[in-house]
Amino acid sequence: MRSIDLQFFAGEKTEKATPKKRQEVRKKGQTAKSQEINTAFVLLTVFFALFVFSSYILDHFLALFRETFNEFMLQDVTELSIRSITITIVIEILKALAPVMIAAIVAAFVANYVQVGFLFSSEPLKMKLERLDPIKGAKRIFSIRAIVELLKSLLKISFVGVITFAFLWMNMSEILRLIHKSTWDSLSIIASITGKMGLFSGLALLFLAMFDYIYQRYDFEKNIRMSKQDIKDEMKNTEGDPLIKSKIKQKQREMAMRRMMQEVPKADVVITNPTHYAIALKYDEAEADAPIVVAKGVDYVAQKIIFVAKENDVVTVENRPLARALYAQVEIGETIPEEFFKAVAEILAYVYRLRRNI
Repeated sequence: MRSIDLQFFAGEKTEKATPKKRQEVRKKGQTAKSQEINTAFVLLTVFFALFVFSSYILDHFLALFRETFNEFMLQDVTELSIRSITITIVIEILKALAPVMIAAIVAAFVANYVQVGFLFSSEPLKMKLERLDPIKGAKRIFSIRAIVELLKSLLKISFVGVITFAFLWMNMSEILRLIHKSTWDSLSIIASITGKMGLFSGLALLFLAMFDYIYQRYDFEKNIRMSKQDIKDEMKNTEGDPLIKSKIKQKQREMAMRRMMQEVPKADVVITNPTHYAIALKYDEAEADAPIVVAKGVDYVAQKIIFVAKENDVVTVENRPLARALYAQVEIGETIPEEFFKAVAEILAYVYRLRRNI
């Protein structure tokens, strides 16, 4: 029963997503993103562009009206003339609205880039049969996300509705006097009220979008959570199975040990503790100016070095302080420091005398 409980908790997605998991979901086009920020930012930018380029847009439309009434209406109605007039009108309208359209496109790109950076993925466009599953579709309709989206829509309608009503109410007297004003003044007043309503509505939507972005980020983090088992599996895939890695390291240690033991018979002397430390030294003037440590070890390894040395008639000399100091300060393949020259020289001289006497 306990093992089943442990398996259950191991399968719970309670851990934060790893960088690798985040990279994988990003490649699929899944990121923390609020569409409301895009909508609000584009709306604000469009109305701001209308304010900035209002004179430019008005001049183009007035010029188009003049050309329409002064030239187009006087032309004969033929297939060629209708085509020419249509093309001219469309081009002029595009010229008039070009600043606003360009501002909207740039705003959409900026809003996306600020949220997710540069990201291109064709994954969301792929056909997935699971999207046609009616059961999953029903779950999506009655999910928490669907409820949040409904509340969000109601809040947007409420905010925009309240702002619109407030502006109309505050300007009611001016609106009622429009019938006494000229056409030009009426259009100017209506444009001013509409522009202000648009800007304030955009700011209200941007305010809501901030909370939506916080929720979208929370929901995204929740959806990409991983279980402890998922993290273990990922580590196995990226770094290899820990059991296999430990076996590889063990093999590497064994190979290093064998290579080291093969050097012991070539040593001139093994300095011991006598049982806890063993340092095998080799001195060859052609190779180095000082003796080299060809093998060293403690406890079991030290005993092994001493055994191999005795098997191959390598002299062992007991010197506890020297053995400890050499083991701590010199690595295999390195020459001994100058501070040990005198002590090691005396030992080597003793070894050489033993060899001559044999």
